[in-house]
Amino acid sequence: MEGFLASLIGLFAPKLFFLAVIGTVGGVFVGSIPGLSGTMLISLCLPLTFYMEPVSAVVLLVAIYTGSITGGLISATLMRTPGTVSNVMTTLDAFPLAQKGQAQRALSLGIAASFAGSIFGWLALALLAKPLSEVAIKVGTAELFALVVLAMALISSVSSGSMLKGLLMGAIGILLALPGVDPTTGVSRLTLGAWQLNGGFHILPVLIGIFAVAPILGDILDLDDRSRETQERNTRKFLFNFGDVKRYWGIVTRSSILGTIVGILPGVGGNVASVVAYTSARVTSKKPEAFGKGSEEGIVASESANNASVGGALIPLITLGIPGSVVDVLLIGALMMHDIAPGPMLFITNARVAWTLVTTLLVSSFLMLITMIYATGPISRLISLPKQGILPVILVFCVIGVYATTNRIFDVWMMLGFGIFGLIFERARFPMAPLVVGFVLAPIAEKSLRSGLMATSGDIWMFLSQPLSLGLLFVSAVLFIWPIVKAVHEWTSTSAKET
Repeated sequence: MEGFLASLIGLFAPKLFFLAVIGTVGGVFVGSIPGLSGTMLISLCLPLTFYMEPVSAVVLLVAIYTGSITGGLISATLMRTPGTVSNVMTTLDAFPLAQKGQAQRALSLGIAASFAGSIFGWLALALLAKPLSEVAIKVGTAELFALVVLAMALISSVSSGSMLKGLLMGAIGILLALPGVDPTTGVSRLTLGAWQLNGGFHILPVLIGIFAVAPILGDILDLDDRSRETQERNTRKFLFNFGDVKRYWGIVTRSSILGTIVGILPGVGGNVASVVAYTSARVTSKKPEAFGKGSEEGIVASESANNASVGGALIPLITLGIPGSVVDVLLIGALMMHDIAPGPMLFITNARVAWTLVTTLLVSSFLMLITMIYATGPISRLISLPKQGILPVILVFCVIGVYATTNRIFDVWMMLGFGIFGLIFERARFPMAPLVVGFVLAPIAEKSLRSGLMATSGDIWMFLSQPLSLGLLFVSAVLFIWPIVKAVHEWTSTSAKET
């Protein structure tokens, strides 16, 4: 409690509070623009955090994370185009409600639900992070390896498209993490004779290439094909009252719980959380036929869940060093640039950083609420501006940011290469999340695996003899095998019907 209070008071220092405000407002603004995202903005800000103190970097990035999730509500309501993937389900009911002349009502419900979900996610983070980290300290190499395997299984099983594509991208991510110096022997491996790869692929060019350059290149290619339906609407008034609290508290509570739980699952994210909560709300609703036609319940469920998932996703980052979402991969990258290892020792070795992360989520939630209430009108007029002049500027900043951080033109070419790679595979509907999670987790898995094998003289039985690691590996095997069994069953059923 002392660490939390000290961090909360410290967050109101002029410098940190200014970063929280700038991050939240910037996140809301970028999240509201279709084609841009909080992930992209965080990628662009990573080079800036290299010159900041770790606490300042955490404040800025977490504030952007919080604001961007809610910002997507604006374009989802007014333009039928979700600002982020987490707002896809919101679009189904927010835009039809706006077409009925109730854009104010749709935005007000979404803003209130977003705030409630964000506070619920913060409560889960504040209450669970430190106790879980104390338990996680006792986790050995076998359990840690099994956790990484489970994380890869989870993100592959819920990836867009087939699980096979998710596994393939995860394998590519692991492969990209292998070049460099072998952590055990100290010998360079898989560098293909390029001395620039002796240190492996730098995390910054990889992340900015995939999450910033690839979407920019895609937007540039699609500029002539874009046509969005938008209408002039008055969005100045906030329409939410205490009667709505009584009416929707059950949906908000259930959706926030679901969002937090889904957020805790490594690599899943707010998009899955909103789908799960939206489906649950529709199943339990007294008016399921209204969903997809302007249902207020659908808006509340989706927005409370995707915001609650932010706090949930930060829990495995703090306690295990495993990213709970794609954005958490970027947060890990920022901490790694400052030689801070997220995980169970974070509250011991860098307690101020850990508690700052927790308190920033709370403060930025209130800043997000204020920003959304007062800035929705101006932002709604700005999001329809042409992007022809914006995208090249962002691309230039990507190049400058990478070069300024690493001082190597090689990394700039790598960034552009990963951008083209990401564009091609996204167009082919291959998910990028398994790749980046595999890239970040592969070193952890390798270190745990090789340490365990060295301790037992190569005996793999240790990974199966520990109850926790055995249970985690069993769940992972089920997640890997179940889609195959399901596909075979569907194929046999179809063949039987045809005969």
